[in-house]
Amino acid sequence: MAELQLEKVDLNLLKSVSDLDGVPTGAFSLRKNGKSVKINVTPNINIIRKEDKPGINIYVRADTKGETVSIPVVITESGIDDKVYNDFYIGKNADVIINAGCGIHNDGCKETHHNGIHRFFLEEGAKVLYLEKHYGEGDGEGKRVLDPVTEVHLGKNASLEMHTTQIKGVDSTIRKTSGELDDGASLVVLEKIVGGKATNLPKIFNVNWFRTDDEGHFLWPGFGDNLRVLEWILKRCFDEVDARECELGYIPNAKDINLEGSGVDEKTLDELLTIDRDLWRKEAADIREYYEKFGDKVPKELRESLEKLEQRLK
Repeated sequence: MAELQLEKVDLNLLKSVSDLDGVPTGAFSLRKNGKSVKINVTPNINIIRKEDKPGINIYVRADTKGETVSIPVVITESGIDDKVYNDFYIGKNADVIINAGCGIHNDGCKETHHNGIHRFFLEEGAKVLYLEKHYGEGDGEGKRVLDPVTEVHLGKNASLEMHTTQIKGVDSTIRKTSGELDDGASLVVLEKIVGGKATNLPKIFNVNWFRTDDEGHFLWPGFGDNLRVLEWILKRCFDEVDARECELGYIPNAKDINLEGSGVDEKTLDELLTIDRDLWRKEAADIREYYEKFGDKVPKELRESLEKLEQRLK
């Protein structure tokens, strides 16, 4: 096979998304402009191109330690719509790093889109550190869009830690992540935006359907009435109702929850909308303990937000 030739723009993208100076040694798969252009394997890590759709299968042997597999994607042609399906099969007690990322250089007027659909299958005791960076550049008006989808299946005591970073130049990203975890397994996702500003942020709502009174009876009637709360949430998303500020953020005004036919009286609703400060102090303490597991990897904004919550709960 002819030696892979990379242009300066390719090398710049590789450096930006994977910290690679050219084609790496060891196990790797390079994808460029919607095509798999180079694969290298090692005795412990095998990479096979899929035959039924774009993508690769990566197999890591059991007990493999200290190896890295790099799977960067670079796109330099405007108008490409690249969808790739990558599956990772990590053997028992393996401990490896997966170095991923996608860089888009778009000098044209057409939208360029990369959608990486990744599935992870970790056997018992396997451990993976997954690093992924997204980066966009170019002088064209065409948008640079990345919509990653991640599906995780973790065996007993397996762990996957995902560090995802959006560096700059990406116009739109919708990330979807789902997990299925066995006993003792852990999934940690740390997302960071650098050199840009998050847009179209979602509104986040906290609902406890299972609050009880002093005698242990549920205050809310049940699933059949949950739509009453969801209706308020939807109205809030479209700025159709106001809310009142509290220690946690904002809660509904009682008059905006439709209780007709629910059997819930105003006194019960007031209790449902009351903040249990003791419970939330414990919750804040648990959050702080959880953050300590990650040390300085926790963004300072999260720590500052927790400190403000603790002050409001005093």
